[in-house]
Amino acid sequence: MDLPVMPPVRPMLAKSAAAVPPGMLYEPKWDGFRAIVFRDGDEVELGSRSGKPLTRYFPELVAALRAQVPPRCVLDGEIVIAGGGRLDFDALLERIHPADSRVRHLAEVTPASFVAFDLLALDDASLLEVPQHERRESLVVALRDAAAPVHVTPATDDLAVARRWFEQFEGAGLDGVVAKPRELPYQPGARAMVKVKHERTADCVVAGLRPHKSGPVVGSLLLGLYDGDGRLQHVGVCASFPMARRKALMEELAPLRMESAEGHPWQEWASEEAQAADRLPGGPSRWTGKKDLSWVPLRPERVVEVAYDHMQGNRFRHTAQFRRWRPDREPDQCTYAQLEEPVGYDLDEVLGT
Repeated sequence: MDLPVMPPVRPMLAKSAAAVPPGMLYEPKWDGFRAIVFRDGDEVELGSRSGKPLTRYFPELVAALRAQVPPRCVLDGEIVIAGGGRLDFDALLERIHPADSRVRHLAEVTPASFVAFDLLALDDASLLEVPQHERRESLVVALRDAAAPVHVTPATDDLAVARRWFEQFEGAGLDGVVAKPRELPYQPGARAMVKVKHERTADCVVAGLRPHKSGPVVGSLLLGLYDGDGRLQHVGVCASFPMARRKALMEELAPLRMESAEGHPWQEWASEEAQAADRLPGGPSRWTGKKDLSWVPLRPERVVEVAYDHMQGNRFRHTAQFRRWRPDREPDQCTYAQLEEPVGYDLDEVLGT
């Protein structure tokens, strides 16, 4: 492979904002695997955000990209899987599998799509220094003949349209809106764009903690919600505390610590059968590898209000943010029923297909 922009490339990132800013170019924020596509003739490589190759996990995309994108180009975009008219991140996670036979089976039953939103190189020219709005125009021209599963993301410079996308597209499983300065060059690894994501709050049971890697202070709080059958399901973690707060939390939660998980709602967390039946902490993951996922059980008596952006199935998609303790709430009031459901929106409408 011999391109004007060579792998690996760290994708340009975005910093968070509370509202959609004026005067920029706007795109939907996709919820999938960020990927840089490198094509040089028959050679196609998919690079992840960390620089590790994704190529072997998406053979159907390699074939589609080889057939539909320019012979020599570098594209920035997102690998997604659609199911039931919305994005399905769980199906995407299943694709990261060590067995080639399993990967190829899933490529047939849950095929992925690639949504392009930037063009970093074309033919013999690097476009990294070209302004954002010009790269967008070149991207549209370069992929004008592309068809599913290769797409070009919608884009607009109309603030009102961007705000409408922010409200509507969540129903199709999208993450929010990305805003890009018109004159912005491509800056690998820099948080040069702006992302606006949904934020909601939920009251959760604090049922455990994980110590911080630096020592005997709180690393994260394990959160639970009761399902319709009265079982406490592990829905995610709350983290990102200042060090002083981590120490204070360890002392504050000390009276709730249990000697063992016996009698705890998640006492069967080490059992594969129990992990398959319920949402429990410490479950195996191809992402965590041999990482220590053990945890300290707490009596599930404290309620915390956390902020989250959206759900992935029956759990928080990303790490939740601590807002405040809720001594006025009883743990059994912390149920899935309190969670807001976004109004459904067909993913095909987003992609214009």
